[in-house]
Order: sequence, then structure tokens, then C-alpha cells
Amino acid sequence: MKKRIVALVALVMLVCGAARAVSADSLALQQMDSVEISLLTCSPGQEVYSLYGHTAIRYHDLRDEEQDWAFSYGMFSFKKSFFVLRFMFGLTDYDLGVLPIGAFNKEYEKRGSSVVEQRLNLTAEEKIALRDALFENAAPENRTYRYNYFYDNCTSRARDIIERNMAGEKHYGQGRGEQPTWRQLVHRYTDGHRWTACGVDLLLGVKADMKASPREQQFLPEVLMEDFAAGTTTAYGESRPMVNRTNMVVKPGVQVMAEGFPFTPTECALALLVVSLLVMAADWKRRKVSRWFDFLLMIPTGLAGIIIFLMLFSQHPTTSTNLQIFLLNPLPLFMLCRRKSRWWWLWLALIVVFFIGGAWQDYAEGTEIVACCLLTRIVTHLKFDSEKNR
Repeated sequence: MKKRIVALVALVMLVCGAARAVSADSLALQQMDSVEISLLTCSPGQEVYSLYGHTAIRYHDLRDEEQDWAFSYGMFSFKKSFFVLRFMFGLTDYDLGVLPIGAFNKEYEKRGSSVVEQRLNLTAEEKIALRDALFENAAPENRTYRYNYFYDNCTSRARDIIERNMAGEKHYGQGRGEQPTWRQLVHRYTDGHRWTACGVDLLLGVKADMKASPREQQFLPEVLMEDFAAGTTTAYGESRPMVNRTNMVVKPGVQVMAEGFPFTPTECALALLVVSLLVMAADWKRRKVSRWFDFLLMIPTGLAGIIIFLMLFSQHPTTSTNLQIFLLNPLPLFMLCRRKSRWWWLWLALIVVFFIGGAWQDYAEGTEIVACCLLTRIVTHLKFDSEKNR
């Protein structure tokens, strides 16, 4: 009899415990009705690091205004040792930062950038899963990741964590007829910043001229925003839009573009070409090579060549094969000490290959003109070297 009573009590306790658990789960799901999770898209700014815009995720509990956070995968510091060098070689670590939404919005308001909020169409279970994933990812031991501009950046990270915690197969309704290259996508945002575009193009190689698939284009915040606006997710035979509301939380302001260098890369290269032709004419007239002009051209060319050469070993996939190495390489520094004609012939061959390579790679603005400047020195040296050997 006692055993039956004990078993009955245990059964009652088990049922009550299960009921409490179900009740707690039900309450947690109900509380998610007051939670909104959104994709935030910030428009481009004028600073180099903000030219392409930014993406973040907003977690907002309407019952508690203090629970209104922006999760941003774009936190970095220029103060870290060798930041620029590490960025060039693809060794930069970024962090997931969690900011109060007010501070986040105020930062972009000061820049004059707009912030568009797309509220995600999530079930209660998906909200819980995404919330838990965000807070787990924000833990000190998890927040740091190896940044890659094209393949693993603040936008692709936000997309990936949303996709992982939203059920169903995602369809972005990508009806973009064009399929631009990586370089063309970058150029859309460097319009008006020609020296910045020139610097970027110097570092990018042949792979940057390959076409980016619709999904790969989502490394850009505005592209991801457009895709989410048209996106759907399909689960258990039912389809629903990924976004159920869009509003602008920060209106675009006035952006002041700082005055840069007054001349474009092409204008500077043409001016250098005119000087090179004048020096060449003077050398031929007096039958003597202007060594000072060799130093003026070859030292910057060789130093730039060292950078291009080192970038071949960068972890950025789009810099590993750069045909501009045939123009900008360390050889001119070596030739300042070795003036035998065979080295000039070698340099001439490299520049010819550089021009041929233009069929596969889009070069930085003005580099072909710079190549013509260097050709004036090569031709001058070969002429006088041949006369000396007669």
C-alpha cells in the first residue's frame, strides 16, 4: 500500500513539474510577442572605413526600454598595433560590439548617414533562438573574429546568424539581371574618391575582376537590405516574407566631403609623362642620361613594388594574383646599383607583359601612363648602352 502511495505522489509531482515547465515555456513564448529583432542598414559615409555603409542587428524588448541594443560586428580600433599593415594582409580581428540603440543611432546621425530598420518576421521560437545566439556570440570569449572585407564582414556575419536561426529555406528574390565583378561593386562606393579607388585598385588583383554571385554581393549592406526586403523563407510548405515592416530610424543628413588632393591620378600621371618626355628629349640632345630623374622615378616605383609583392602573400583572396606586379616591383631598386643593359631589357619585357595583362585585369587609374613614363627611361638607357658597346 505504501509503495502505491509513494508511486502516486511521485507521479503527481512529475505531472505538476511538467505542467510548470510547459507553463514556463508558454510564458516565455508569449513574452516574445513584445520583442522585435531588426536588421539595421546604415548608409555610406565620407570616411574611408565608412564608404560602403554598415549593418547591425537590433534587439528591442518593448516592455523594457533598457533592453534595446544594437549588435554590431564592425567594432575595431585604429590604435591596435600595426592595424593598417594587418588589415592589408588580411590579419585584422574585429569584434561584435553591443551598444545602446540611442548611442548607435546618434553616431550615424552625426555622420549624416541614414539608418533603415527592417523588422524581421520571426516566430517566438526564432526570436528566442536568435536572441540566445546573439548574446552567446557577444560573450568575451566569442566576440572576436578574423575579418575579411569580401567574404566575412559585418554584413555577412549579421546575415549568417539571422539565417541560422530563422527556419526554412531562404529565397531572396534576386532578380538583378547584371552580375558585376567585385571591383565594379567597390567602384560604386568610391565614386568621388578617385585616389581611394586608385589605392584599392592597386592592391586588388585578377580575382577582383571575376563576377560576384548574387549571394556574394551581399557583403555590401545596401545589397543585403534590398535582398531582405524581397526575401522569403519557406518551411513546412508555407512561405512568409523575411521582413514585415521597414522604417527609417535615422534620416539622412548633410555629409561634408573633405577636400582632397586637387588633381586626379590621371592628371598627375599625364603631368609626369610630359616631364618624362621632356627629360628624354634633353637626354637625347645632350647624349647623356639624367641619373637624377632615374632616382625620381625608380625609388617610388620600387617601394610601391615591395608593397604589391608582399600583398601577393595576403590572406585576402582577391590580392593573391596581381598583374600590376609586372609594372610595380622591387626590380628598379636593384637596378639603381646594377646598370647593365640586360636588366633594362628585363624591365622592358616585364612592362610589355603588364600591358598584355590589361586584357584580364582592370588596373588602377593612371598606371598605364606611369608605365609609359618608365618606358622613356628604358628606351633612353638602351639607346646609350648600345652606342657605348659599338
